[in-house]
Amino acid sequence: MAGTLLNMATVAFGSLLGLLIGNRLPKRIQESVMTGLGLLVFYLGMDNAGKTGNLMIVLLAILIGVIIGELLRIDRGLENLAGWLQSRFAGKLADGEEDTEATLVERERFINGFVTTSLVYCIGPLTIIGSIQDGMGLAEGFRLIAIKSALDGFGAIAFATTFGVGASFSVLTILVVQGGLSLLGMMAGSFMTDPMINELTATGGIVLMGLALSLMEIKKIRLANFLPALVIAPLLVLLGGIIGIDIYPF
Repeated sequence: MAGTLLNMATVAFGSLLGLLIGNRLPKRIQESVMTGLGLLVFYLGMDNAGKTGNLMIVLLAILIGVIIGELLRIDRGLENLAGWLQSRFAGKLADGEEDTEATLVERERFINGFVTTSLVYCIGPLTIIGSIQDGMGLAEGFRLIAIKSALDGFGAIAFATTFGVGASFSVLTILVVQGGLSLLGMMAGSFMTDPMINELTATGGIVLMGLALSLMEIKKIRLANFLPALVIAPLLVLLGGIIGIDIYPF
């Protein structure tokens, strides 16, 4: 859990800096910085997607996962959570005060910031592998999370500058996701085999590429509904092993 706490601290500090300096930066600079982050996330997604040993695993995981996500409306759940956080901690209206256009815009900004940064910080091999190994007490796991924490800290400055205080609440997502993975590592760290991690990483890479398109405002995607694919991918590898199918036939 030490890695999770470090990551939360760097994101919180970076978000604070972004909130302090954000209003001083011209809009065009904020847009260019976000485009730069989008390009970086797209590259990371492509690099991660290349880890697959069988593209059919990723394809099936994405298709099955997004169907499950759409049926469960995960995106709506995250948006509702973000809306509750915004009204509870960042934008509570006075008694009798009605929603104005400005408050609605700020609410949407908060929700977009929370959902976007939660996805950026919690999808990728550093999160998954690092958190599990950290939970197992391995020094390599903490090193990976430390690297991720540094990257997330710098990213948090840009995200808070663009999205405002909503981006800072993603520390709660880091606590739940990375903390949960660390606990998984403590209980059953040896369960995840290299092929399972590779296909999970590759599937996460596809989701990151979609996230990059959203960051660059090319296409708005309900990315939260793709999250079940991250669970489906390693399960497909496990199922293939149980029934005797070689998932790396080439």
